[in-house]
Amino acid sequence: AGDPIFNDSQVGALRMIIAAIVLLPYGILHFRKIRTLRQLVSLSIVGFFGNFFPAFLFTYSETGISSGFAGMLNSFTPIFTVLIGFLVFKVKLTPMQLLGVAIGTGGIYLLMATGKSISLKGDWSHILAVVVATFCYAISLNTIKHTLQAFSAIEITSLAFMLVLPPALIAGWQFGTIETILTNPNAPEGLAFIGLLSIFGTALAVILFNRIIRETSALFASSVTYFIPVVAVIIGFFFKEEISGLQVVAMAIILIGVLFVNLGPRIKEKFLRPKNGQQ
Repeated sequence: AGDPIFNDSQVGALRMIIAAIVLLPYGILHFRKIRTLRQLVSLSIVGFFGNFFPAFLFTYSETGISSGFAGMLNSFTPIFTVLIGFLVFKVKLTPMQLLGVAIGTGGIYLLMATGKSISLKGDWSHILAVVVATFCYAISLNTIKHTLQAFSAIEITSLAFMLVLPPALIAGWQFGTIETILTNPNAPEGLAFIGLLSIFGTALAVILFNRIIRETSALFASSVTYFIPVVAVIIGFFFKEEISGLQVVAMAIILIGVLFVNLGPRIKEKFLRPKNGQQ
């Protein structure tokens, strides 16, 4: 592999800038729909916690840990989602969901403990970066579900990105992104790939994800992370990244916990609720 064109901070800034610029016309069109300070604060929370901070945290984390392991750590998101929903938004939890949180937390601890030994070259800060990013995602998920139901998915996404565009531009400037673009002969190629990632992997993906949140629940939407570890492991194997058997076990424990959290109410409804005519 050759030398990187952009460093991790520059990639994070460019992802935010390009995605925000692509969505800017929609943001300008829908900006008048913001009628209260609470809505503005909620959209800012979604912009920063759902997009801005994770963009930098994930790019930093993957300078020290494998993409497969980073994908596994995404399993934190549903656990954090249910905890924030319970603690902040007073979402009621069933005993089975609480059991799921406990199981998932145990799996998370095991995953972190086993992953440290085979990370590429990083330390605990790279693992912690992913954990903090998933916590940020959980804050954003709950904010969308509980405070922004009056907005459509495209409105939430475009307005949130518009609010983070100024700090993204400042970050790009501070991290020397312009200098790299002007001096590195390979910068156009790198920009092209980052542009594709920003448009399809960030802007469009976030619109679809926010729509799922609005039409279902924050917890159900966060369950998309069921598939991230599996895909990450497959891609990791393709690129010859090391994944231990104990990590796979830890991931399975986490997914069992998340399944309990998500399916607990349905299991109780189907199997434990008294049938008609029974006491």
